[in-house]
Amino acid sequence: MSVSVSLDGYIEGPNREIDWHLVDEELHTHLNEQLGSMSGFLSGRVTHELMAAYWPTADGTSSSASDRGAEFWPENLDKPAASAEPVQEFWPEGGAVRRGPTVSKPVAEFARIWRDMPKVVYSKTLQHADWNTTIVRDVVVEEVLALKAKPGSDLALSGADLIAEFRRHDLVDGYHVYVHPVLIGSGKPLFSPTDDRTNLRHLDTRTFGNGVVLLRYERDSAS
Repeated sequence: MSVSVSLDGYIEGPNREIDWHLVDEELHTHLNEQLGSMSGFLSGRVTHELMAAYWPTADGTSSSASDRGAEFWPENLDKPAASAEPVQEFWPEGGAVRRGPTVSKPVAEFARIWRDMPKVVYSKTLQHADWNTTIVRDVVVEEVLALKAKPGSDLALSGADLIAEFRRHDLVDGYHVYVHPVLIGSGKPLFSPTDDRTNLRHLDTRTFGNGVVLLRYERDSAS
């Protein structure tokens, strides 16, 4: 999982504000490098719709939507037929990202990354999704394991509710937490209360020039 969080543990404000995200060129370039190396993005409906409303044309591109979701879905599993029924550090509301020909190089790069990346959106209500997206109704352990077993790099998981669901099924292997130097006081916490304990192993820490600190952990397989 990869997520931005305030120092007091919230991923968004009480009205879903993320204008406190500090995403400058250095951090954005880093995120492009990290996310661009992934083999797929996994998110919930809210995160996906937020992204789909901005990133496809954030660089001024007017290309039509494409759908290659079936290529990403494991061959031994049936592609969900959801589209036939009557699926956080992504900064479109933060004010620092502009749309069109004047956007920065990192913004233009991520627009391309997002358009081309295979995506899975988990939603019980979403009826249609473009841009290489497969809609899935429920988190099924065997399906996720099949995705993880495909050749390639890691999967990027985002959204507090989806993260909580994956954690319940013990499907989260790594934690990349970007701590922003701000206390927002209230909002949606990154982690919901749980009776489970997960021991982690620290991999590294990186401090960016704008004060954001990346903490990288992986699940401790020895515990």
